[in-house]
Amino acid sequence: MAGELIKLTAAELAARIASGEVTAVEAAEAHLARIEAVDEKINAFLHVDREGALAQAREVDAKRERGEQLGPLAGVPLALKDLFTTEGVPTTAGSKILEGWIPPYDATVTKRLKDADVVVLGKTNMDEFAMGSSTENSAYGPTANPWDLTRIPGGSGGGSAASLAAHMAPLAIGTDTGGSIRQPAAVTGTVGVKPTYGGVSRYGMIAFSSSLDQGGPCARTVLDAALLHSVIAGHDEKDSTSIDQPVPDIVAAARNGTAQGMRVGVVKEFRGEGYQAGVMQRFDESVELLRELGAEIVELSCPSFTKALAAYYLIAPSECSSNLARFDAMRYGMRTGDDGTHSAEEVTALTREAGFGPEVKRRVMLGTYALSSGYYDAYYGSAQKVRTLITRDFAKAFEQVDVVVSPTTPTTAFPIGERVDDPMAMYLADLCTIPSNLAGNSAMSIPCGLAPEDGLPVGLQIIAPAMADDRLYRVGAALEAAFQARWGHPLLEEAPSL
Repeated sequence: MAGELIKLTAAELAARIASGEVTAVEAAEAHLARIEAVDEKINAFLHVDREGALAQAREVDAKRERGEQLGPLAGVPLALKDLFTTEGVPTTAGSKILEGWIPPYDATVTKRLKDADVVVLGKTNMDEFAMGSSTENSAYGPTANPWDLTRIPGGSGGGSAASLAAHMAPLAIGTDTGGSIRQPAAVTGTVGVKPTYGGVSRYGMIAFSSSLDQGGPCARTVLDAALLHSVIAGHDEKDSTSIDQPVPDIVAAARNGTAQGMRVGVVKEFRGEGYQAGVMQRFDESVELLRELGAEIVELSCPSFTKALAAYYLIAPSECSSNLARFDAMRYGMRTGDDGTHSAEEVTALTREAGFGPEVKRRVMLGTYALSSGYYDAYYGSAQKVRTLITRDFAKAFEQVDVVVSPTTPTTAFPIGERVDDPMAMYLADLCTIPSNLAGNSAMSIPCGLAPEDGLPVGLQIIAPAMADDRLYRVGAALEAAFQARWGHPLLEEAPSL
């Protein structure tokens, strides 16, 4: 029974729980057992909240027995990225500087999950403060890719993606600042969605770059992602950037997927040097499949996209240098050197030296420099102008097409350690995903096959305008069904290394 339960989609598992065929406690125990069995190899979880998860599951079963109406994901287990505050549960953001911190409140996303009776299994590993593309920057050790334990699972949300790929959870939550939901989804063969900026509340989500950060759903199927997206989305008065508009009917779009009559844009700037041959082969096959499904393919040029990476790595570090100033050893978290011989300034410096990792320090210093007197206009100001050009290029593109498609990442998962000493090579992993964050529109990654040269998953990115998230699910569901019909089985039946 346990082996069968961990293979079910979230929608299938929720239906069985609602019918009484399976209890929520049985579902939770099956996934907790799976975590215990395989996570030693993967390191996807920083904290497993066994008691809390089982208590939530028992409450779901009690509600069903009382005849109460259950939500569409009631009783389904979920892995939560350790960037969302969770009352009474350690929240570290993957950093030593927050080691042992127990938040006194829930993030809005956490609260909405609990209100929907989703069972939170625990907190997942991540690059420290979401800064990275490989989950190697975690203060608690790297996460391994279940497809090949010697390779990265993407970042910064590698723990969430790996938990799905290893069948430790059917659902997960990630955050996406420059691709941290979509890039891990691509290299682990799972589905990841970056909602429209402001579509999911950031209240209680520890900030990296406030104008770019966006929480979103991670799953193994497009429908599961839509069901989770609908639970966490919607206006929140606690978040000043939250959009006060109705959420598009993404679940209906996922259930009625079609590409018929859709105009699909292919951007010429999303290919060329640095793209792995097998990735481009699977992408080109996906474009042809869209044509077979009745879509019109339109060639586009978005010249400013070539400057997106440079603009991002000025804007994001600048905002992170401001956001991380709060970690001063005075209010919460780690405190080092407070022995009566050091001033407050020295304690702050010593704490940051001990508590922040190399990548966080690199970005804070870069951002502080870009914001400094005499350099602000030349660096940060210029990057914001490029951001405007990227937004305009997207606006022009969406006058001609309904969605844009591209590879999610230029390559498949690279070996752990390969790019640790080469920050530029690491940053290039986000080449295709960054423009959507700068523009604030919605985007999704779905698996589109395996690269022939290494047998590792390849992701297809679908990009839609702001507040048109339903288009992602409509096209994604159509492609997912076509891929599965072609292969005869879902891509991710069992990760090879497990």
